[in-house]
Amino acid sequence: MTRVPASPFDQTDPQEERAIALVARGDYVARLADCVACHTAPGGTAYAGGLKMVTPMGAIFATNITPDRDTGIGTYTLADFDRALRSGVAKDGHRLYPAMPYPSYARISDDDVRALYAYFMHGVPAVHQENRKSTIPWPLNMRWPLALWNVTFARFGVYQPDASKDVQWNRGAYLVEGAGHCGACHTPRGLAFNEKGTDGHSRTFVSGALIDGWFAPSLRNDPNTGLGRWSEDDVFHFLKTGRNTHAVVFGSMTEVFNNSTQFFTDDDLRAVAHYLKSLPTDGQRDTSSWHYEPTQTAALEPAGQQRIPGAQIYMAKCRFCHGVDGRGQGQWIPPLAGVASSLASDSSSAINITLNGSARIVANGIPDAYRMPSYRAQLSDKDIADVLTFIRSSWGNRGARVLVSDIQKLRDKTVPASSTPVILKIQ
Repeated sequence: MTRVPASPFDQTDPQEERAIALVARGDYVARLADCVACHTAPGGTAYAGGLKMVTPMGAIFATNITPDRDTGIGTYTLADFDRALRSGVAKDGHRLYPAMPYPSYARISDDDVRALYAYFMHGVPAVHQENRKSTIPWPLNMRWPLALWNVTFARFGVYQPDASKDVQWNRGAYLVEGAGHCGACHTPRGLAFNEKGTDGHSRTFVSGALIDGWFAPSLRNDPNTGLGRWSEDDVFHFLKTGRNTHAVVFGSMTEVFNNSTQFFTDDDLRAVAHYLKSLPTDGQRDTSSWHYEPTQTAALEPAGQQRIPGAQIYMAKCRFCHGVDGRGQGQWIPPLAGVASSLASDSSSAINITLNGSARIVANGIPDAYRMPSYRAQLSDKDIADVLTFIRSSWGNRGARVLVSDIQKLRDKTVPASSTPVILKIQ
């Protein structure tokens, strides 16, 4: 429990990590790993830490990972950096909470670790900003039990290519299971906050999970709540541009797109798409595929609006953008018919974006001209429950009914999305 893990870099000379090309490569690996998402607080300096993460036990705060020698990682050797990144053990020996996705980063190659270290030491400005202590009370805040958690739930070891698969598939698996740590959000967790699946061999891996008031949908080929009706090109364009004819990024995925996936090379994005489209459904989450049904159109006629709760609100607040038919407007305004948020049993994403709106998408440095507005000040809990129930039962949607109590819970725990996104400037 107190042992410091060995690192392949224990005898490495830190002077070897100064090459300009290595720093540039590390910049790209930091994009792949989306380090800025957790280590930058709203309105703060990139990588200086301070972002609050709420857990059932209390809040923890992301740390300063700039090369400041007093408050950051400026005194870390490459071996120290490697142990924190891939083993979850800080320089002073204390265990990191698995909110830091080291179980996924454990798969990152030695070459990418070396490049990432070079970037953080020589490509990131040092920022003097003290780290904040967690609010988790004693004895739950003791770190040594995390060693037992690691033994039980973490699977350490650099990604090993599957010889039965092609190069593109293996690159996609490396990115999704490792650097991209997609499972951290999209895989359901057990009672010990462990991901129930860690790679594509598990049917629960990236099968959808609730996180921070959003339901991260399945990335498997589930026809309704996953990517079953998306092609590889659809996945590629979603990650590259933040949108396609099926959906537009929102919630936590907006930040992932803004600072990470849009900067991937096309080859890497196509590898991710190729790998994800290889993940089968288990046949139990979506027993029958969604098909569009125009039967709700009559409910939106003036006479019908008076009879069906939520129909009138839809016509007043939603119809102009999402259409009377619920099909949206191409790749610019997403459909509400047949999307995962309308079909999933968990309605958190639909509630959250209706209450709080969406953050601004910034593609190629240009902010999106339109974003979903917040309706928390305009609509009551009953109004939102009615209109979402209407949406989730229209056009062939079979989502569960939304309750007023569901709205109240998220109203109390969430705030409107910011219109000023945190964007890490490219070197």
